[in-house]
Amino acid sequence: MHLSGVILLLTCVMPPAWALDAYGAAPAGDPSADIPPFAIAAAVLSCCVGFHVLVQIPSGLLATRLVLGRGGLTTYAASLAIAGALTAAALPVALRMENVGEVVRVWTDFMLRGSLGLAGYVGMARRSRETTRT
Repeated sequence: MHLSGVILLLTCVMPPAWALDAYGAAPAGDPSADIPPFAIAAAVLSCCVGFHVLVQIPSGLLATRLVLGRGGLTTYAASLAIAGALTAAALPVALRMENVGEVVRVWTDFMLRGSLGLAGYVGMARRSRETTRT
């Protein structure tokens, strides 16, 4: 699971669109409305940690347990399906979003970033299972 968390953090080297929008949200002449860069970086980091704990870890563990012994693509597809459902359930509650278009945009961003981490986890789980068999 540490691998999937590290991969998720590395995907944030390219910040999410909402973080880039936050940099330009305040008018240039209003210093009281500016969002400090550390606050945006802290928000991105907390979103990564929350997504990792609430979505990536449960979906990776559940998929490897449910699809034990099947191929890597089957396990990966199951983990993506579980992650998609968990993300769809958690986003509107956690971010208090009511606009469906915004929820879909953020869901897509989280799923693209999370899918890379889940691929790393499923690959490591498959390799460790193969080495224990031999």
